[in-house]
Amino acid sequence: MNAVAPTGDRRGWLVAPAVLVLLALFIYPFFYGVVISTQPMDGGGFWANYAHFFTTPSQWGTLWVTLKLAVPATLINVGLSVPVAFALRHNSRSQRIVTTLLVIPITLGTVLVADGMLTFYGPAGWFPQFLQGFHLYMDEVRLTHNFWGVLISLVISGFPFAFLLTLSYISGIDPTLARAAGTLGAGPWNQFRLIYLPLLVPGLSMAAALSFVQAFAVFPSAILLGAPAGPTRVISIAAYEAAFEQYDYGMASAIAIVMGFVQLLIVCAIFAFRRAFYSGPATSGKG
Repeated sequence: MNAVAPTGDRRGWLVAPAVLVLLALFIYPFFYGVVISTQPMDGGGFWANYAHFFTTPSQWGTLWVTLKLAVPATLINVGLSVPVAFALRHNSRSQRIVTTLLVIPITLGTVLVADGMLTFYGPAGWFPQFLQGFHLYMDEVRLTHNFWGVLISLVISGFPFAFLLTLSYISGIDPTLARAAGTLGAGPWNQFRLIYLPLLVPGLSMAAALSFVQAFAVFPSAILLGAPAGPTRVISIAAYEAAFEQYDYGMASAIAIVMGFVQLLIVCAIFAFRRAFYSGPATSGKG
């Protein structure tokens, strides 16, 4: 007796739960936010909330403040991750120890990192007392409640992500490529510049994009370690104030849409730079 052939592949239904979660938690909130962003609380046209944001210095200025924090933090995190990952590219005890230590800031979270920084870098913290006790710097050390405190926090919390991503890419590059270049007379610098760096560009682009998105969404650090009413009033604080202090959800949604659009522009620029710099496989296999 012949079995009846199935009318369709039912394996496609396995993705249905994921699609439902995506629709419920991402797609629907996004479109709902877009719709209410065009409905000003005090009346006005379709683009009234967006016009108010870009014509109010205290609002659009937060965009510039956020970029001044996110861009340097991204460059520092990615720039530092390359030499550290390159030095630890071989599987060794040192690599495992450093990787374990760098996971600690990820597990602690931004609030505990900020609390530790207040204890260590505050005016009466260990770091200022060390500098003054050894007469290395006798003036007042201000590394909290200002721009530098937020930037240091973004580096501490963001560097582990950039390092782990860069290490995963650089560990996947076949070391025989560099050894072959060495037999042709290429020194260590030329091996890195001509072999490792082009193969690292896809990984560095991904690390830069993720680091920037993480830094651009800064919120707890800007409040706990910065001056949220002054030089570290970032765009996320403006959205929070509009939603939970002024109860203007349309304006808060408009600020969030602007925030997401700027992030999208920067991420697209990063990947466009990657295509201009190098085109080829994203990774290289060993062996």
